[in-house]
Amino acid sequence: MAYLVAADTGGTFTDIAVYDPASRRIRFGKTLTTYGNLVDGVAQGMAEAGAEPAETASLRHGTTHVINAFLQRRGARTALVATRGFRDVLEIGRGSRPLPFELGFRRDPPLVPRALRLEVAERIAADGSVLEPLDEDGLAALLPALRAAEVQAVAVSFLNAYANPVHEERAAALLRAALPGAYVTTGTALTREWFEYERSATAAANAYVGPAIASYAKGFAERLGAEGFAGGLAMMGSNGGVMPFAAAVERPVALVESGPIGGVIAAAEYARALGLPRVVAFDMGGTTAKCALVEEGGFAVQSTYWVGGYARGFPIRSPVLDIVEVGAGGGSIAWADAQGRLHVGPRSAGSEPGPVAFGRGGTEPTVTDANLVLGRIGGASFLGGRLTLDAAAAAAAIRDKVAIPLGYGEGAEATARVARGVLDLATTLMAGAVKEITVARGHDVRDFALMAFGGGGPIFGADLARELGIPLVIVPPQPGNFSAAGMLLAGARLDVARSLVADLSPSGMASLAAALEALEAEARAAAQREFGDVAARLSHQAEMRYRGQRHAVLVDFAGAPEATALCEAFERTYRARFGRSLGVDFAPEVVGLRVIAEGETARPDLAAISPAAPPGSSPCPIAHRPLHGPGGWTEAPVWRRESLPVGFALTGPAVIEEYGATTLLGPGDRAEIGALGEITIRVAA
Repeated sequence: MAYLVAADTGGTFTDIAVYDPASRRIRFGKTLTTYGNLVDGVAQGMAEAGAEPAETASLRHGTTHVINAFLQRRGARTALVATRGFRDVLEIGRGSRPLPFELGFRRDPPLVPRALRLEVAERIAADGSVLEPLDEDGLAALLPALRAAEVQAVAVSFLNAYANPVHEERAAALLRAALPGAYVTTGTALTREWFEYERSATAAANAYVGPAIASYAKGFAERLGAEGFAGGLAMMGSNGGVMPFAAAVERPVALVESGPIGGVIAAAEYARALGLPRVVAFDMGGTTAKCALVEEGGFAVQSTYWVGGYARGFPIRSPVLDIVEVGAGGGSIAWADAQGRLHVGPRSAGSEPGPVAFGRGGTEPTVTDANLVLGRIGGASFLGGRLTLDAAAAAAAIRDKVAIPLGYGEGAEATARVARGVLDLATTLMAGAVKEITVARGHDVRDFALMAFGGGGPIFGADLARELGIPLVIVPPQPGNFSAAGMLLAGARLDVARSLVADLSPSGMASLAAALEALEAEARAAAQREFGDVAARLSHQAEMRYRGQRHAVLVDFAGAPEATALCEAFERTYRARFGRSLGVDFAPEVVGLRVIAEGETARPDLAAISPAAPPGSSPCPIAHRPLHGPGGWTEAPVWRRESLPVGFALTGPAVIEEYGATTLLGPGDRAEIGALGEITIRVAA
């Protein structure tokens, strides 16, 4: 055998997808995430899906390990070596106050405390020339302090090094020789783009998670190797491509959104196959809900990602899927504050202890508990019956922790009413995230279809679409394992970028052409190192703005840059984003170039993910159960998804169950099974 395996480790569940080239089918596994050793969950899932490590040709892995380390501040003891006079750039940041009317406003503290932010004399000019050589004796003088502090990682970020990395590279070499046990990284190894705050924050973040990712990757390889695995290991990068484990150890910040990227890749594939030009990819898991836009079969990648949000967090200068995330997942905890207000999230029960209904020691009611109490999910059919849910315990938790404190009383109807409020609030939170990725970007959300996946996406899909005015919902096959399936569909990708300033005059265009030629050569060389013999396909983007503006927008272009075409593309992009353009009198200019190298890898086709039932079969509901909807309780039929043939249609209220997810149809919602096994829901007003 030569299995292709994808493993998606989330906050609550670890999902496995196994492609068997011989049968051209995909098998799936799903286990609770094992926080003590995340590799255990992957190994258990592979065993459940019937994939022997010794028979596996390649394994792709997506993880929330990096983003969780940032959010929970569980990283290495890190030092920063900066240009003399710039040790406090992490603390000063942009010098702005994004929330001016919040009197108690405080930014999150930097990852590196001030005592571990050190300085050395050196200076590079903005044009890359050396103004002051690196003081190597001064750097050596810092070593006793670094050793005394027992630092595990060191980040080196010098002013204007993006224009000439010679000082950063020399300092890093000296530090590696003097501190052999420390993880050492530089800003220019991660990005050759300007802005010292973003570059310094990126270098510090990379060092902060570097030792943990290096240890994790080593343990992952050793564990699978001990079981006979000798294939290739790759990680899912936040830019939508796979990257070798070795590259992930060098650039762990490139994994900051490694977990959800697979689902968006799969959503883009299905959107192309179904002829849907505009789709909101909506992924609701156990801990968070995430959404991204898919337009014309592609998705946007942003150059800067803010960990913890723009107001309080810090930036990472690395290509990351343009995604909006909110703390509303199946494990999100419902709670009442001291003022008698209901909240959902952002705290999550995760997999340990999990929702109350799991019977694993959880005491706080969650979104999953509310779904169970209202009959939206079945207690005996969750995960194919492998995990029996305790509806009585879930109802008691909602009653005691929320209904009684809020003054609703102890009765069953009061508990149901509060459970409905929990779900309505979760829907509102998720609708806000969808509006942020659509309305806030200048889009009419009603022009999109909603593709709902993840363990919780299909159960909220129709309600969320109704809240937003979206008329069409698509539930793809295997939604509970959709992100893992998407990882099997991913190709290799890397991004290289440079900052430069050039107008659209003949001399400026000549500078752009020369810079692009050098960048393409660098991209091809990097692709050869990371992709091997895989042929690389190059695409291009320019960061553009009107002269005098601070922010830029990304503009796609093909081939050699041409002034008129670039200007038209920029104004079209600018107008779509901001509702107007300013015209050529405001002097559009290029402030950065990006070359994207992509390569195709072995992958299954969409038909392998989930076959529909044989045409002409006549399915029947497997049961009826009480379902609480907007009008109160009603008896609703329960269907098994795998029994529904292509072309089969039904009208809600109804429940469609499958392994790993449940799809809910509200009154009047009409669902039909499509040719690829997808459920298309026409949402009733």
